[in-house]
Amino acid sequence: MSTPVSTPVLLNRTPGDRDANQPRETSKREIGRDANTTANRGEAVRLTAPLVAVAHGSRDPRSAATVHALLDVVRAMRPDLDVRVAFLDLSAPRLGDVLSAVHGDGHSDAVVVPLLLGRAFHARVDVPAAVADAQLRYPRFQVHISDVLGPDPRLDAAAWRRLAEAGAPADDPELGVILAGAGSSHAPANRLVSAVAARWQAKTSWAGTSEAFAAAADPDVPAAIEALRARGARRFAVGSWFLAPGLLPDRISALAREHAPQPLIAAPMADDAGVADLVLQRYAETLAATTSALQLSAAL
Repeated sequence: MSTPVSTPVLLNRTPGDRDANQPRETSKREIGRDANTTANRGEAVRLTAPLVAVAHGSRDPRSAATVHALLDVVRAMRPDLDVRVAFLDLSAPRLGDVLSAVHGDGHSDAVVVPLLLGRAFHARVDVPAAVADAQLRYPRFQVHISDVLGPDPRLDAAAWRRLAEAGAPADDPELGVILAGAGSSHAPANRLVSAVAARWQAKTSWAGTSEAFAAAADPDVPAAIEALRARGARRFAVGSWFLAPGLLPDRISALAREHAPQPLIAAPMADDAGVADLVLQRYAETLAATTSALQLSAAL
């Protein structure tokens, strides 16, 4: 007996019919819908992403109080914006906890603005590590990190205003001025302070200016005072390259008073309106870059 041969059944198909196993082509309508979704997400980020300002933190309660005062100025400038405060260490709330709260409030994005004057260790390591940890915990939560505050002319101007408020005249040829910062093992961060001191020298009649650092870099305050004395300084003033009071600014002030008679001591930049404006600009720059990337993705 012969084995029957099965004959394939030919179906009548129109040119528009598609085999069920063939991949379905994406329609132009669907592509447009996806692009619109991406573009709309970019607009939502622009309008709703909270600003999370993160400072280093300190055991000194004056430091956290000053950071909160700065962010109050930011809120006064942008009352429509959700502005939150966080700290890397020593103060609460910590950055990871604040990002968890932002996610828990239903936000899909946040912008972290480091309240740091230069790109030293905290900016290059601590902030990205805290953000990466949050994104591991919440994979669909997008956290965008802005650039640090410095360098920027508004910081120079804020420190200058604080020095003027302390009583330092720009036309005193016997005044030696120290611009004091925290100090870092990251040399470019220290060079920012040196550059500001040099710009101050160029626009004044002072006997001289010098950078000085509380730790990790030279010169220290006593060495800077001696160098300025050698250049003819008889009176001394200390400018502050700090955002907030704390252990290191106090160390600077104590050394200045120990090595110079009645020096003028400037307060930290703190809640200066120019600094607040700079915080908002860093936020806006980051949002603009984020929305541009999303719009580009939607157009491709």
